[in-house]
Order: sequence, then C-alpha cells, then structure tokens
Amino acid sequence: MTIPGTTERLRDNSSIPHHDIGPRERAPRLALVADLQGQELNGMFVLSRLAAFLRYIEAGQRPDLRLRERVLVIPTLDHAPETRGTSAQQAAWLRWAMTEAVAAVTQTAYYRVAIHPSPDTEEMPQVRLYAPNDDERASACLFGLPAVIERPLEPGDAPALARAWRQCGGENFVLHAGQAGGLQTAHCESLFRALVAFLDRTGIVGGLRLANENEDLRYFGLQQVFVVQAEQSGIFSCRHEVGRWVRAGEELGQVYDGFTGGERARVTAPVAGLLASLRRQPLLREGDLIAQILIPDRVVRCERPRLRGERHERRFGLRS
Repeated sequence: MTIPGTTERLRDNSSIPHHDIGPRERAPRLALVADLQGQELNGMFVLSRLAAFLRYIEAGQRPDLRLRERVLVIPTLDHAPETRGTSAQQAAWLRWAMTEAVAAVTQTAYYRVAIHPSPDTEEMPQVRLYAPNDDERASACLFGLPAVIERPLEPGDAPALARAWRQCGGENFVLHAGQAGGLQTAHCESLFRALVAFLDRTGIVGGLRLANENEDLRYFGLQQVFVVQAEQSGIFSCRHEVGRWVRAGEELGQVYDGFTGGERARVTAPVAGLLASLRRQPLLREGDLIAQILIPDRVVRCERPRLRGERHERRFGLRS
C-alpha cells in the first residue's frame, strides 16, 4: 500500500527528526525513542531535556563531563502523518511505516531504548525486556529502576518498535512510566535519573557522579505478573499510587454505576505484591484491565562490582 507523498517521505530516513549528538566518526552507541503516536508526553519531555543536556556537554558547557560516545535521540515525531480521512487499513500502514522508518534510523546503535505509553493505566517506572538475551538481562540493571519485567515478543504484547529492533541485534529495552496523554513530573524525574544512570554506567558520558549507587532490583518473569480484570462495567475510582506494595485482599478501588451512582463492586487484590500499574481511565467495561500486580520471587542487590563480570567489563568498557 502507498499513500502519495507520505510513502516517499517515510522511506527517506532524513525525514525522521532526531538529535545526533557525539563523535560522528563512531557508530551510535545508544538510540532513545519516544512519542511515535503523539501520546507519550512523559517520554517526549524527558528525551527533549536529555538531548539538551547532552548538547551542553558536547558544546563544552559542562567541562566536568565528557560525551565519549555518539547518541541518537528522537523525542517525538512532530510531523507524523495525519490519519484523519484515511481508512483503517491506511492508518495501520502509516503506523507500520513510521515504525520501520524509525527502526532504520536507529538500527546501527548497539543500545536502543523506547519509552512506551500506556493509554488507560498509570505504570510505575519499570524496564521491560521482550524475549531477552543474557546481555540484556545484565544491562537492565544499569537503569536503576525498581523492576525489570520479562515479556514474550508477541504482536499483541510487544511494541512494534521492539519487534523491529529485535532483527537488528544489539540490546533493546522498553521503559514504562506514567500514563499516555498526561505529564507526570515525578515519573519524568525517575525516567531522567534512570537514563543518566545508564549513560554513566555504560561509559557513554564520563564524569557523572551519581548518588545511591546500590538499588534493590526485582526481576519478574511471565508467571509473576498477576492481571486484575474488571468483572463488570461502570466507573472505576481509586486513590492508590503505583509502585506501592499491596496485601492480598486489600481494596484497590470501587466500581460505581454511571446512572444511579450506587456502588456496584469493590475491587480487591487477589494476591500480595508490587502494584506495577493501575487503571486511570475511569470508564470501565467487563474484562478491562484494572491493575497488574508483580509477585516477588527474588531481590537482586544492584551493585557495580556484581554488574561487572570480566566478560561484561571488557565488552562494554565499564569504568571501575
């Protein structure tokens, strides 16, 4: 399928607006992407500010810091093709074409990070790995976020960009934090710190001095993610915050009748665990996702000496 004008523009990699920062004689070491659909305000804000931070370093305005590697940053596709007036098939093709164009721009980077929005739920800051290899599992620690969740590389689960990147080799990560369509500054601060930590611990930026070197990091496999679904429709109300621990049987929220205002049901946590995501879109239908609870299995103390096995240190040039 082709759409006149749009097809040619998306096939031209130069049409993808991006920051190319660092030594041009080197292949990109890291590519960062957000807001392919015009919804990820948290990711757009964080990556645009991170790009400005890296520009300051490159220009010598931070003499205490050194940008050692080349970094590509795509905060947003602000010229993304308009889908109004197109058929569902054409809109699907446009989304596919944008993904392919972004993948083409970023394919030469070794590390690739996408910030992916969730439309209906608010999510705690987390790293998601899709059918990961051992290098990705080791490098996921470097963000310093509280949870790493492994997921299958399936069309209904993995973002399209993550599936496209898998064919390019290297290491690929998807970061989740907050909710699409809104700007949650606390989540933005967590994302920014995580990306700066990654820049430091991979040696891409030298001279950074990060506090809190050690974090408790939890890995969650497929069998450790418990999904809470709505048993009836209505208006969902909840005051909980994501990232807190809940007990089995603890109330997560209430479902009210949209006409009478009466309470139709109370939603409780079926298991104890970490509240990783919670529905913020109040209109609810039976079967909709309400929450995801992560059931802990083990805690990994994320310390630099443990992250740096001899093979890993030699391959990535991590500093001692």
